[in-house]
Formats: sequence, C-alpha cells, structure tokens
Amino acid sequence: MNLPEILDRIEAEMPGAPPEVQWTMNSTLANIGIKFPEHRERAIAIGERLGVFRDYPVSKGCTSPFAPIWINEIVGRQG
Repeated sequence: MNLPEILDRIEAEMPGAPPEVQWTMNSTLANIGIKFPEHRERAIAIGERLGVFRDYPVSKGCTSPFAPIWINEIVGRQG
C-alpha cells in the first residue's frame, strides 16, 4: 500500500474507528505529514476536516495530538 492509499484509508475509516485505532491512525497521519513533505498539505487537510483530537487536553509545554498542530510543531522545530 502506498502513502496516498494509506491517507485515503485514514480519511475514510478514522472517524468511525474505535479510540485505540483512531490514536494509531492519527499518529500515522501526523508522521506522514512530518516525514513526507510532498504529502504534508493533504495530511494537514485530512486532520482539519476530521477534527480527531482537536479538543484533546494538553499539558503546558506538550504538543497536541491534533494532527495539524502536531505536524506544524514538529516541522517547525526541524527548521
């Protein structure tokens, strides 16, 4: 399975997945966005559209698990 197919599957299946599966799919989404610049825009868009973990409580100094924030934070640190 290639990255566009994985992103298609995440987009289609993450909203209705059980919480532990959502967590894994969200982590995969964020990591694709972080490690593959050519897929970053789509990964962020999927995260924004689905909104999974958008309102997840985060301690001060920690990075949100909301994929768009997570992607932008880590990419920003890489300079």
